[in-house]
Amino acid sequence: MSGDTAVIIPAVNEADRITATVKAAAALPGVDLVVVVDDGSSDQTGRVARAAGARVVRHSRNRGKAAAMETGAEAVRLLDEDAAPRHLLFLDADLGDTAQAAAPLIAPVREGEADMTIAVFTTRVRLGGHGLVVRLSKEGIRRATGFDPAQPLNGQRCLTRAAFEAARPLAHGFGVETALTIDLLRKGYRVAEVEVDMAHRATGTDWRAQLHRARQLRDVARALAVREPVVVQNLGKLRHRR
Repeated sequence: MSGDTAVIIPAVNEADRITATVKAAAALPGVDLVVVVDDGSSDQTGRVARAAGARVVRHSRNRGKAAAMETGAEAVRLLDEDAAPRHLLFLDADLGDTAQAAAPLIAPVREGEADMTIAVFTTRVRLGGHGLVVRLSKEGIRRATGFDPAQPLNGQRCLTRAAFEAARPLAHGFGVETALTIDLLRKGYRVAEVEVDMAHRATGTDWRAQLHRARQLRDVARALAVREPVVVQNLGKLRHRR
């Protein structure tokens, strides 16, 4: 199969897993380009990713997931300048070998059946207090569009270039997935969920993990606040603004 899909992998301090993720992504049918965006890592993520065969773009400081996605997409656009635009498959850096199961995300986009696919992991990973943020995102998307996503925060997504451009500018940080779903559905793009046998590292329960969840909650709440007439109260309870 000729190449029609680029994989974009935002990465921060993932030197231990990035090799397996890059190699699994590069082996996907129709993938002829893997771009890793090293978002200000303090380890050797960028060097290891390049050695694994990825093209690497580095942020000198951590700018957040949405910025890394935009940087990766821009790198692909520049490489596509004299060719048909590739589809964009976004994968998390810590998927490791399970990234090889991402092919079903590409197929509906390639075949013209969907403009964006969202992964639904069949292997459930215990995520501790992550459920609060999931509920906030899920309810916000449902209120804004009527769509009830199974895994609203899943970052494994494949988009046409046209759909990606329609969603720009992306919402800040960890609000990007919630906003992508709302914005594309509201603009009439077709969104489909696809079950895949993939898994990433489980979120821990230490103070770093709690800080990560707090940032997620903040970013999702911000993304929702500018997309539907609701306010967030008491860590996830929603009410209509009067």
